[in-house]
Order: sequence, then structure tokens, then C-alpha cells
Amino acid sequence: MRSGRGGTVRGRAGRRRIFALCVVSAVGLAGAAAVSHMSSSTPGAGPDGRTGAVAGGAAGAKAGGTATSGSPDPGPQKGDGVFSTATVSGAAVGRGRIRRYKVQVERGTGVSADSAAREIERILADPRGWTADRHDAFQLVSGGSFDFEVKIASPATVDSICGAAGLHTHGEVNCDVGAQVVVNLKRWKTGSPEFPGPVGEYRALIINHEVGHRIGHGHEGCPGPGRPAPAMMQQIDGLHGCVANAWPYDSRGRYLGGPHVP
Repeated sequence: MRSGRGGTVRGRAGRRRIFALCVVSAVGLAGAAAVSHMSSSTPGAGPDGRTGAVAGGAAGAKAGGTATSGSPDPGPQKGDGVFSTATVSGAAVGRGRIRRYKVQVERGTGVSADSAAREIERILADPRGWTADRHDAFQLVSGGSFDFEVKIASPATVDSICGAAGLHTHGEVNCDVGAQVVVNLKRWKTGSPEFPGPVGEYRALIINHEVGHRIGHGHEGCPGPGRPAPAMMQQIDGLHGCVANAWPYDSRGRYLGGPHVP
């Protein structure tokens, strides 16, 4: 995603904008909030002409994202920096250009790479997802060539990977740099206090928003009071009368879009 708070931070030719993974992040620490709204320069472009982006997650319900009694376990703050690649793969889903992706998870985070890969695969294969456009397809792979990879990492490791590209995630948000979508473990495990519903829906929003940018979609605004917020809307900045939503299409195959946002 091209977002910061709740989204991805991406850098483009001579500049870096930190976008909110839209729907996906939460209002977080003051630092995290700054990330979602600031812009700065970041050189170098990755596949599809993109460089890096901070995507995200919202900060926890409390400053610092510390787990409280009854709240989900956010996992370790720092892992060992070594990633395990999912060993599972699948058939292509959708029509048109196939984008191959692999999934990696940092060791010591308590998340199974194979399980995470299957969950991401289900999100991208869901009939409410991007395959409904009938010209984009995706395939989970465990090796060989790929178009992008999804990495789930501890907050400290996310900061390290994203920081190397000049992106500041403050231990709270995700980032998108080069061919990597780097997902903050805390966001993956606990979701966001700004997004109602089960954590699985929040994960779907992260993936749908970020992949939406990869296939050429920009940010969108609320189409009207009471209507579903577009998956490409920066919902963390307010729903403006819309209802939180994680999917680009509805169950009838109708695009849940809104007006273009520059």
C-alpha cells in the first residue's frame, strides 16, 4: 500500500510518500501518526517502477502498542532477522496477467510461514478480491521467479528493512519497498483498534490495499454515506460517512470504489 498509518510507505522518483494502508492501520503513536502523513525523498525504484512504501498498521490501542489484559498477544518486539520461506504453492487464480508471489515469515515470531501463505492465498483468491476484475491473476509459489514477496516480521525487523530504504515505521506500521511487502507482526496478530471486526478482515485489508497498488490502483474516497469504504480508501484518516470494508468487490462482483483521490 502506499500508506503510512494503516498502510504502506512507498517511495517514488525523488520522493517518498508514506501512505496509509488505508483501511488497515490505526491511529497510533505520535511517531506513527507522523509517518502516515509526512513525505520525504527516497531514491531508487523497484519492480513495476516502484521503490518503497510503508504500509500499515496502526499503533496499538495504547501508546507503544503494549498488550493489555484480554488483548491479543502482539508477539515479540524483535526477532532474529532470519526468514523462513513458505514451502507451499498453489495454482494460479484469476484471469489475465499472473503475478507470482512468495511468503516469508521471520523466525521466532510464532507465525507459521505455510499457514500465513495459505491465508494470503485465500485472500487473493476470494471472489470479492482483485481477481473479480477478470484481468489480474495471482499464484503462490515457494521458489523460482516471483513478482513480489510478502514478509511478516517483528516490529524491530520491519524498522530495519524499511529504514534501509529511508522509510520510518516506528515499530508500528508496515512498509512496501522494492518487491517486498513487509507486514508488521503486531498488526498481523492484533489488527487495528480503528478497524472493527475480526483480525482476519484486517489482514485482508492489508493485502487487498497493497496488492491494489501493485496492479495500478490509486487511493479513493468515500462514495457516499452508509456505503462500503473502498479497499483503496485511506480509511484511517476517517470514513467520512462510509462503512469500514476490506474488499474491493462485493459478493455480486460489483466494484466498491469511490472518487479518485490525488
